[in-house]
Amino acid sequence: MEGVQELFSGSGAFALSFIASLALMGVFATAYSLITAHGEMAMIRQGNKAAALSLGGAILGFVIPVGKAVAQSSSMTDLVVWAAIAFVAQGLGYLATAILVPHLRKSIADDHVASGILLAALAIAIGILNAAAMTA
Repeated sequence: MEGVQELFSGSGAFALSFIASLALMGVFATAYSLITAHGEMAMIRQGNKAAALSLGGAILGFVIPVGKAVAQSSSMTDLVVWAAIAFVAQGLGYLATAILVPHLRKSIADDHVASGILLAALAIAIGILNAAAMTA
């Protein structure tokens, strides 16, 4: 029985980190959709592939550094701070792309898959660089 207790001794910390990470991801996806003003979820429900690629890439770009933060954070506050940094990085990445690609919002709304791929790739790249730049 001690072996079983020892096996599950870290399950509380795991559950807390996992649930907090899922909540942070949900907050990010909601806030990101509001910032982009695309209404990605509505477009995705209508079958818009560009919106799905864009939002999916942004979520991946956010969770990559959050995953690293879970692995290295010493507290829940530390995790939330790193998640906030990841959120800002994704927001700035989107804004920079929107400036460089003048009709980005219209392209996504018109389901131009190339625009969705570009946004997804940039968001993932930002997430990877963000995670790599984190220090313990």
